Amino acid sequence: MTKKIISEEDSELFRQSIGKIRTLQSDKVLLSPQDKPKPFPKPKVENTEDRLLPAITSYDIDAVGLEDSLSYLKPGLQKTVLKKLRQGYFGLDGELDLHGLNSNEAKRQLLFFLDNALKRKYRCVHIVHGKGYRSVENQPILKNNINLWLRQHQDVLAFCSASQKDGGTGAVFVLLRTKNDQ
Repeated sequence: MTKKIISEEDSELFRQSIGKIRTLQSDKVLLSPQDKPKPFPKPKVENTEDRLLPAITSYDIDAVGLEDSLSYLKPGLQKTVLKKLRQGYFGLDGELDLHGLNSNEAKRQLLFFLDNALKRKYRCVHIVHGKGYRSVENQPILKNNINLWLRQHQDVLAFCSASQKDGGTGAVFVLLRTKNDQ
């Protein structure tokens, strides 16, 4: 590599741009004890599976068919809550599409989505699960699993099949718990 020759004018311009300089006595930096950053606790890793209540099993609820609608209301809530949910009274804050996923991946996505929705203080979400036309023996696996998982989730107050324009029996509106509901 050849040495680049700098003209005297460029050298003078460089010195003027930099200004007055002073040489360093040492290029080592010694850290003093007060310069060390304070430790902070590791954030707690939450297992989203912990939000499911094991009390409800697949044996406790009837299997649903392709065109059957889903509906659930947590005990103690008024039936008008479910009616308002069907009519879109709460508005939609988020949406999740589970088409084409297997059960394990769908459950993981659903729990992650609901966890994030709760952190963002979403009130009502839309979950598309499909009707299950491509399922074996026309038994919608994902639809039945969603029916079970949403009933098990401790922060789900109610859910119902969506209106025809929003997916019909292939989707659900889910009402989530807020701090005011506790």
